[in-house]
Amino acid sequence: MADLIDLAEYGEDFRADPHPVYAELRELGPVHRVRLPGTEPWETWLVVGYEEARAAFADPRLSKDVSRIQGPPLEERILGKNMLNADPPQHTRLRSLVTRAFTARRVEALRPRVREITDGLLDAMLPHGSADLVEALAYPLPITVICELLGVPEMDRAAFREMSNEVVAPTSEEAYTLAVNGLGAYLTDLVEDKRSAGPADDLLSALIRTTAEDGDRLSASELLGMAFLLLIAGHETTVNLIANGVRSLLTHPDQLAEVRADLSLVDGVVEETLRYEGPVEAATFRYAAEPLEIAGTVIAAGEPVLIGLGAADRDPTRFASPDSFDIRRDTRGHLAFGHGIHYCVGAQLARLEARIALRSLLERAPALTLDGPPGDWLPGMLIRGTRTLRVRW
Repeated sequence: MADLIDLAEYGEDFRADPHPVYAELRELGPVHRVRLPGTEPWETWLVVGYEEARAAFADPRLSKDVSRIQGPPLEERILGKNMLNADPPQHTRLRSLVTRAFTARRVEALRPRVREITDGLLDAMLPHGSADLVEALAYPLPITVICELLGVPEMDRAAFREMSNEVVAPTSEEAYTLAVNGLGAYLTDLVEDKRSAGPADDLLSALIRTTAEDGDRLSASELLGMAFLLLIAGHETTVNLIANGVRSLLTHPDQLAEVRADLSLVDGVVEETLRYEGPVEAATFRYAAEPLEIAGTVIAAGEPVLIGLGAADRDPTRFASPDSFDIRRDTRGHLAFGHGIHYCVGAQLARLEARIALRSLLERAPALTLDGPPGDWLPGMLIRGTRTLRVRW
């Protein structure tokens, strides 16, 4: 049995900046048995090497369907099956039905609306001279876009935010359970409302109507799971992509000066942010469906595996000087959106929103700077981001 590394022993330093720890682990090898920090000690295998992470993403022996290993978790029991916790052929079927409705054309058609929402948020923010960027821009932009896309009523968004925050970065087991149950009740009502309202233009209504060539459709439980996945993944990650991009620029004045002089570099800012401080620190758990080896490390059937995106994307064997934030870097191949069959279905939308938000912000607030230290990083190893980022201009 491999040595167990207790990540909790690194204390708050690990939460504040996990990258030195990941570098230390990579020096020792690409795969380690670790105990995750948190109130409930959890042991897992952690993949920190780039090539090993990429291979693990494509390895069919690593299952996303935990119900095959230990029965369905609370989230699946309440919110149903979705693409993220399914394996082929179920995953293939679900993704096929979703991509019929969530098309590249539908996403590209959102561009004018994303600009309009961004401009409105900046109109409200800029006269004040300072703001919490998460509250004023990074959160309301993607939540408005995904809610409009899916057809979620405006009045429900505050309560939804509270539940969503708890699901992705739980503060306690009890609060997490309450949030999952609350989201389950909320989304069940939403799907039923959509079903009874008849044809509409939003994505959730399209998913209700979508039928494959063989007549296959999403079940009520699958619709619930899909609504949950698209709502949570459709905004939480983009909130932190925008905020992490601004934070990285404001803490690297040389890079900020370059992009201010040439706003065409904004696309590079977004891609380098995804690599350097991406919004997902580690992919959701996979489980060994059978005994397997990763880089010579034997993993027994049923054991959990975490693929460290943040760790892999700073592997010096793949990216030179990986701890440098370089907006001109060739970032092709980064794993921020995953790889293989579970590659993020919303990657195009996240990039669209982040590019428009960052460019508009830099154009309209050329003197943008941090207003005090950034907020603390979120707990856990799923989402990499902060709930606050004070800025002034």
